[in-house]
Amino acid sequence: MKVLVTDKINEAAGKIIERAAQVDFLPTMSEDELIKIIPQYDALMVRSQTKVTAKIIDAGENLKIIGRAGVGVDNIDVEAATQKGIIVVNSPDGNTMAAAEHTIALMLAMARNIAPAAISTKSGKWERSKFTGCELYNKTLGIIGLGKIGSHVAQVALALGMKLVVYDPYTSKEVVEKMGAEYASTLDDFWGKCDFITVHVPKTKETINLINKDTIAKMKKGVRLVNCARGGIINEQDLKDAIESGQVASAAIDVYENEPNIAECPLIHCDGNLVLTPHLGASTQEAQLNVAIDVAEQIKAVLTGGSASSAVNIPSLRPDRLEPVKDYMQIAENSGELAMQISEGVIKSIEITAQSDLAELDIQPLEVAVLKGVLASMLEGVNYVNAPVLAKKRGIDIISTRSKAKCNFAGLLTVKLVTDKGNSIVAGALVAKDIPRIVKINDYETSIRPQKHMLIIPHRNQPSMIAKVAQVIGENNINIGSMNVVQKNDRHETESIMVINIDTSVNSAILSDIEKIDGVHNPKYIKLTAVE
Repeated sequence: MKVLVTDKINEAAGKIIERAAQVDFLPTMSEDELIKIIPQYDALMVRSQTKVTAKIIDAGENLKIIGRAGVGVDNIDVEAATQKGIIVVNSPDGNTMAAAEHTIALMLAMARNIAPAAISTKSGKWERSKFTGCELYNKTLGIIGLGKIGSHVAQVALALGMKLVVYDPYTSKEVVEKMGAEYASTLDDFWGKCDFITVHVPKTKETINLINKDTIAKMKKGVRLVNCARGGIINEQDLKDAIESGQVASAAIDVYENEPNIAECPLIHCDGNLVLTPHLGASTQEAQLNVAIDVAEQIKAVLTGGSASSAVNIPSLRPDRLEPVKDYMQIAENSGELAMQISEGVIKSIEITAQSDLAELDIQPLEVAVLKGVLASMLEGVNYVNAPVLAKKRGIDIISTRSKAKCNFAGLLTVKLVTDKGNSIVAGALVAKDIPRIVKINDYETSIRPQKHMLIIPHRNQPSMIAKVAQVIGENNINIGSMNVVQKNDRHETESIMVINIDTSVNSAILSDIEKIDGVHNPKYIKLTAVE
């Protein structure tokens, strides 16, 4: 396997990845240059300079993972990668301290006129009165986004004696107030309370132009703004106009709408108090090393069959969500595979029911595993990344429920596949905590170990059926590993099924011979891929 590393990433990344694959360090390339060479690589690692477009992703026929050595992934077409089943990872924690410290540094530099004062003094002037600033002490800092970076900024600001107002729709009022800040339930409640405002949110359709002429008009006259998050969150032209009108006293900006081509950025030509830096938020030696190591470890893990800790396009498989249910992932996928292969018709919906201990857990990872099993039985190239996307494109409804009904297992997962021709039900469970078993197939309760090759043979409950089926299998030189014969609970029931584990695949001719046995109807060959 081969990995391409570009954008001047710390060489420590190569030393980690080379334990699993060949590593090529190349300079930042254009789209056309990358398209020519990307087909030979299994993984791509970049920083912010390389724009990983849909065309590059489409050309990366062997790509399994794309890693961004940094926090954001706005330079990667995540949707295109997801459609192709390519994992996209970043390093959400690697530069937390660096970005938070740069935010504080810019805020102090802006408040105390550090940059213009330094230029003046270095030119031999002594202009103390010209550069009179303002103190941070007892001023109100408004923080939009109380994630890891925003939280650390808050801690430092409190230590400096600032008051805090926080707006974050994903953080509770209790958490905000516990840290000593005021909670703003809406932005309209937020704008007018702040002397300083700093943003710490990702760039999304909801946050682009979050700060514009209309919202600036709602702020205190003389407010000071800081942006170390993403360019485009603050409208650059509107900010320029507000500084020149005096509505905004000053601003400190580290990120821009069109990086690195900022010659036409309105702020470059602003006649006012501005501190501008070239996206230095993560530019510390420590941060660059941390993000390189973090993403390299994830790439190595994925290429060697493990999982990524910070995949942005499979949040359901984050370690904190996966850990409680990881032992059920195989049986969930097996259940989906089996349900699909005993079904006929076009899938309409998949109903997933968690029972017993599983009903108390977040089963979203198991839902993804079931989807993968179902879809991989009829499509190529299905994985945990693109399974939800493929299901949505096909109009398949996913219905997840929890049941408090008692059962004989610590955790039971039931998959009901609804098609235009009927329903199929498969239930999976763990025996002795870590032994996966198929415990129900439609109306039959069974207990059989999932295996790569299986036969399911419905038949009339009469003498010699097992012997006749075993004879056909034996005559075709196929070894039987185990067999489970099950009758419905009704003692008057005349139908049974055989669930047989075999060592090799079965072709249609052998199935036809089995079906010719009097009393056998609609035998199925099942191939499971998610088996140990």
